[in-house]
Amino acid sequence: MKPWLSVFASILTLSTILVLRADTDAEVRARKDALELAGAFANDGFKIRDGHLCGVLKPHEHALIALNLYAGNQYWFSVGTVEPVKKAAISVFDETGKQVTTESYSNEEKAAAGFVPESSGQYFVAIDLVEGQEGSFCLVYSYK
Repeated sequence: MKPWLSVFASILTLSTILVLRADTDAEVRARKDALELAGAFANDGFKIRDGHLCGVLKPHEHALIALNLYAGNQYWFSVGTVEPVKKAAISVFDETGKQVTTESYSNEEKAAAGFVPESSGQYFVAIDLVEGQEGSFCLVYSYK
């Protein structure tokens, strides 16, 4: 193998690692913001569900997450985002695709939506980029 080829391969590998690390850092910052927001609901007796969902918000596209929820529980969905996302919104839909009424909270790069399902089943949480450009998000949810 020629020496320049192995140097090129090393640089390419390092570049790939740096790109992946940048995405990971953005998701970690978004998760920190989402957990900070969810912590406010924990003060009201909500338990933060283990796990989180991260991804990329793109203009004119929904990030759609399917969840099984239970009637009688109260839920809050909290999302954190990072620059260049300036504002995100959360909507919740039932299994037929009908949007359900939620309480909403929005503060720059953080947003939350809360509701109590009337029936148990599959629900869909949609996260939309309202203002800004493509960027990372993280969703956590709380229940009681």
